[in-house]
Amino acid sequence: MEKYSQFRDRGSGISPFIPSSTPRSTLSTLLHTALFLFRLPIFLSYSIIFFAVLDHLPSFVIPQFFRKLLLWSVLGIPGIWWVDLQLDGVKRGSLSQQPSSRFPNARAIIAAQFTSPIDALYLAAIFDPIFTVSYPHTRKVQRISLLRAILLALFPPALEPAAGARLVTLRALVEQNPHRVIAVFPEMTTTNGKGILPFSPSLLSAPADARIFPVSMRYTPPDITTPVPGAFRSFLWNLLSRPTHLIRVRIAEGVTNSTTTTNGDGHDDALRDRDGGGEDEDSAYVWSGEQALLDRIAEALARLARNKRVALTLHDKVAFVKAWNKGKR
Repeated sequence: MEKYSQFRDRGSGISPFIPSSTPRSTLSTLLHTALFLFRLPIFLSYSIIFFAVLDHLPSFVIPQFFRKLLLWSVLGIPGIWWVDLQLDGVKRGSLSQQPSSRFPNARAIIAAQFTSPIDALYLAAIFDPIFTVSYPHTRKVQRISLLRAILLALFPPALEPAAGARLVTLRALVEQNPHRVIAVFPEMTTTNGKGILPFSPSLLSAPADARIFPVSMRYTPPDITTPVPGAFRSFLWNLLSRPTHLIRVRIAEGVTNSTTTTNGDGHDDALRDRDGGGEDEDSAYVWSGEQALLDRIAEALARLARNKRVALTLHDKVAFVKAWNKGKR
């Protein structure tokens, strides 16, 4: 992949946009083909029924626990049964002894790594969050449905919201839904899971009393990640042709957006106002204290995912997609 070397991070040498692949023998290919042909009609039929009908029914018709059971069925058809869930800094086997504050709950915000359509599906099955889309030049987010959050991993990255899109701050979204969890994909686009991209400033619009939980999801085998948009056929093949998939989920301790308050003497707020920050919740400008918060969350996410942060941005991903599509012609 030397022709894509310009999309390799210069510091670490990581290429976060190159699709992952797993070698297969002739015999395994035949077995996987049979499994794929068996699962495909079941998976498509069940998914269409769920997202076209069941997902739109009110909660008094389908209670939350039953909806989560239906989502786990969607995950179960392709063999996603085993999930290795761990809390950062907590000894394995002691999850039940941890306080509820260590898990995302009401008024919490999940800052999730974004690698696959399965990310949103798993988060919905566990936390039933409100999904959002972040953009690089605004602190506001766009609320989206579960289906769109899944498809977002297969669509080209967007540098700007669509015309007429309704944007809102995380603060307003939390206040409007105090009993829900909010899910944010701060990288704004998918990777192959080998690097953490620079964040959108959207997390900076979170209220001071909302805890932000970095959440990493890694897959074994890793070929169900979708760093290249439009890979519907290869994603379905990799998802449905293997007997099982393993998800390793890691959740870091929640942090709060302390940049919304002063440090006691007003110095930080004065500096922020001088540099053009302040109360403009639609501003993409990030002052030093805010960047420290984003860096802290990104470092936690990189530690959980056992990878490194990279300097490649959403603009680099857009350029990579153009080069990739041109090279495939």
